[in-house]
Amino acid sequence: MSKSPFQTPNRRGFLIGGAALLSSPALAQSTDSTEEQAYDPLRPPPEPEPPVRRNISSFKAQSWQPYFSNTRNGAILVDTQSRVLHYWSEDQSVYRLFPSSVPLTEDMTRRGRTSVIRKVEGPSWSPTPSMKKRNPEWPDHIPPGPDNPLGSHALYLSWKYYRIHGTHDTRKIGRKSSNGCIGLYNEHISELFSMTKIGTQVLLI
Repeated sequence: MSKSPFQTPNRRGFLIGGAALLSSPALAQSTDSTEEQAYDPLRPPPEPEPPVRRNISSFKAQSWQPYFSNTRNGAILVDTQSRVLHYWSEDQSVYRLFPSSVPLTEDMTRRGRTSVIRKVEGPSWSPTPSMKKRNPEWPDHIPPGPDNPLGSHALYLSWKYYRIHGTHDTRKIGRKSSNGCIGLYNEHISELFSMTKIGTQVLLI
C-alpha cells in the first residue's frame, strides 16, 4: 500500500507549513462554528501519541440492537474511543468492522445520529472559507488522485463538512488525526462504499 503525501514542491510546503501551524495556540482554540470544526485534510498527522494501555476487547464484534431500532438502509456505528467503524447491512447478513482515524481533540469530536446523503468515488477537496482564511497558502482545490486528502472514496454525511472517507496516508488510521471526519484505509472505504446507500444510518459515539 503506497503512501501518497503531496508530491509537488508547493504541496510539500503546505504540509510543512501545516506542521508548524499545528503547534499554534490559535489553531488549538475551539469555536462554536461548525465550519471551524470541519475536517482539515492538509493537516499532517500529529506526533506519535504517548504509549497507552489499549483495551483490546473494545476492538470486537458488536450487536446493532443497543444502538439502532432497526437496520433499514443499513447502519454504521463509529466508536471514537476504540477507533473502530462497524457496518451492518439492512438484512443483517453482512457485518464488517474497520479500524478508523478519529478527530484530534474532544472539542472536534461530534457525536450523534446522522446519515449518508451523498457518495463520491474519486472525491475532490476544497478548503472551507475558515480554513482558507487561516491558511491562505493552501490550494483552492485538489482534484481526485493520489494527492487528494480524502482518499479514493467519500461518504458525505448530513452534518455539513463531515464525511467518512479514505486516506492515502495510512499513518492516520487508528490515530487522532482529523478535525472531525472519520478516515479508513482506501481498501476499506472502497468496500464500505459498495455496501452503503443514500440513507444509510450513521451513529457516532
